[in-house]
Amino acid sequence: MTPLDPHQKDALIRATYLQEDIRRFQNDWPPLNSIHDMAPPFSWSQLTRQLSSLSATRANAAMVPDLINATRKQASFKPPEMVLREILSIACAVMDESFPSDQPPAGGNSPGSEEVPIL
Repeated sequence: MTPLDPHQKDALIRATYLQEDIRRFQNDWPPLNSIHDMAPPFSWSQLTRQLSSLSATRANAAMVPDLINATRKQASFKPPEMVLREILSIACAVMDESFPSDQPPAGGNSPGSEEVPIL
């Protein structure tokens, strides 16, 4: 058997972590048989647009596409309710005016990085 290269080892570790994360979620939140109360379908683009609009600051709105893209990439491997929980977590974070932090990064603010509330 050929030994794994570092990239393959990293991928295997991440896949194992994802499986454990899913197992823990399913233990905490067993699937419900609730076919009659399904949410209406919407697209990832629509979700991104709405979360960007609801974001508390321009900086938070700028993070939405990357956060949603990361969620979208792993969504097919996770139970739908787990994806929903991640979407709700993103919504809470970007609607929080203090997210990611109200502290300037080390070295101070760069020009134009001031947060401006979105109305």
